Amino acid sequence: MKIVVLDGYVVNPGDISWEAVEAQGDFTVYDRTPADKVVARVGDAEVVITHKVVFTADVLAKVPSVKYIGVLSTGYDLIDTKAAKERGIVVTNVPGYSTNSVAQMVFALLLEACLHVGHHSDTIHAGKWSRSPDFAYWDYPLVEIFGKTIGLVGFGQIGQAVATIAQAFGMTVLVHNRTVKTEFESERLRFVSQGELLAESDIVSLHVPLVDTNKGMINSGAIQAMKDGAILINTARGPLVVEADVAAALNAGKLAAYCADVASKEPLPADNPLLTAKNAILTPHIAWAPREARLRLMDITATNLAAYRAGKPVNVVNP
Repeated sequence: MKIVVLDGYVVNPGDISWEAVEAQGDFTVYDRTPADKVVARVGDAEVVITHKVVFTADVLAKVPSVKYIGVLSTGYDLIDTKAAKERGIVVTNVPGYSTNSVAQMVFALLLEACLHVGHHSDTIHAGKWSRSPDFAYWDYPLVEIFGKTIGLVGFGQIGQAVATIAQAFGMTVLVHNRTVKTEFESERLRFVSQGELLAESDIVSLHVPLVDTNKGMINSGAIQAMKDGAILINTARGPLVVEADVAAALNAGKLAAYCADVASKEPLPADNPLLTAKNAILTPHIAWAPREARLRLMDITATNLAAYRAGKPVNVVNP
């Protein structure tokens, strides 16, 4: 069986091993594959492993040997799963591997927005504390999250992990989700409509997959429905928000901060309006990337492939 990894570098820049995947066939790994080289590099491979390479119906038509695509992430929106199914191609993803890492990033971003730790450290290294006439100073308002209300849009594994951490911080949790999960309800956590969540939350955090019906769900109208000075966090997918509307709300002071690990286009273009907006805290899509999470990702990827080879595929997203 011929196995091709098209964009392996981000998942494994050299600190973990492909061994469990490599052992299952004739194995080739490329660090990165531009769009115009995808078809040639796939060649006659039966198995393709990919992270961010786009497989449209047109591309799939040009690689008839492919019978299995293993996506190196939980999200799989870059694969035309319907077209894959029509061609008998099994597509799998890697669920759950980064749940705790992404939940951790939510609070890293939130705490940065509330305390500006990085900025204040930079000012110390620039000599500001050494020159200060006082024993303490701060350049931004400092915010305590105890007692604040956080609204979670979406309540899958990551949303649930964020809720647990939020309650440990003494926060109240509001949840908007397609399904009300009554087993999670308590005095400190309740399910509400999206309108109620936006109106009552001090912090809004997005935890839904990107689908056609929720693109741009956080737009100028949704932002106007939020509290003045609310914090918006996005560790899900960039296109869930209209970035120009978010930038305008930051510059107008309607939003206190936008904290995002994702963008509508990645890498972030130099003309993205968030780059010049006030209080936009941005990280380069790294919430999933701690080594511990990537080791889990690799283990599940190998297990997915082994299950496919045994004729009993698991984690199939186009059954």
